[in-house]
Amino acid sequence: MTHRDLLEIVMRPLSPDARLEVPASQEEYERVNAILEERRPRTYPQLWYDSARGVAIVAAVPTPLHAGMAGALLSSISHEIVRNSGISAAITRNLRYESACTRSKLTSHGRTTRAWDGALKYCEGIRLTLMIAVEVGVSQSYDSLRAAISWSVCALRSRIGLAMSISEGSRRTTPSVRYYVSDEEADALVEEAENDFRSQLMQHPYGPLERDGITWFGKVRRVILEAYRRQDEDCPPETILEPSQSFTIVEDGEYVGHNISPNLRELVLEDCIPSHLLQSQEIRVTPVNFFRQEWFEDEFRASMVLTAVERLQSYFEPTPI
Repeated sequence: MTHRDLLEIVMRPLSPDARLEVPASQEEYERVNAILEERRPRTYPQLWYDSARGVAIVAAVPTPLHAGMAGALLSSISHEIVRNSGISAAITRNLRYESACTRSKLTSHGRTTRAWDGALKYCEGIRLTLMIAVEVGVSQSYDSLRAAISWSVCALRSRIGLAMSISEGSRRTTPSVRYYVSDEEADALVEEAENDFRSQLMQHPYGPLERDGITWFGKVRRVILEAYRRQDEDCPPETILEPSQSFTIVEDGEYVGHNISPNLRELVLEDCIPSHLLQSQEIRVTPVNFFRQEWFEDEFRASMVLTAVERLQSYFEPTPI
């Protein structure tokens, strides 16, 4: 492959949440990345590089479900930490969480460049320490998702990695263009569809979401939440980890995560705040009980609806004059 071939692939239209892995050399990646930086601001699609596997990764804009669940995980963890009475406000106010931050790291195979979906960091003066990295995959291959979260844990040295794998069922039907006369009419159509989708969730909590014979969000096949830690503190940056915990939350459109511990049986305060800032061993090992069924279902379903609405809107066009 030449750098022109890679550039052509990057410039093709991509469906939201699409991830393409293309065999490429480091030189080809760098040439294309330089061209992209000259042509446009750093937006989507993004181009990353995995030096261990020798592939360029083309990442499309995330759907509301993808971005929403990454943010919701970090927001819930942060909220649980702040409400812990054993930690002073002077410490908790230094927590930061961010999304879509790109980082590069030199490995034995060359330089790898990736971005995480979300990260919880702790700020000490001008130093930001990565504590928790989050990756969400919507119909993304498991191997690809595991490689991404392993990189955050092993190469960027995050304390723990959380990966959520979401598998959506097939939507099959191809929508047709929907014309509208005015912005007011388009807004009314969107509001009507959004209300319709919410009402459908009363009977089908995890889809499908359908309207006018079109499936706008497929039935959720499976949602898995996994935690990742380094077993060896000296592991190479390109190490692919096995999950330390793995939980199935949704299976074939039904919630099955009733027995999941709210801290995934391992998330504690010293995973979120550097240990030297915590006063005692007892505080350091205090569980962070961030995961609850009600919280998960509310966040997940709201993001499903927004994703279905966004897909429907993408087929709206003004009525031809």
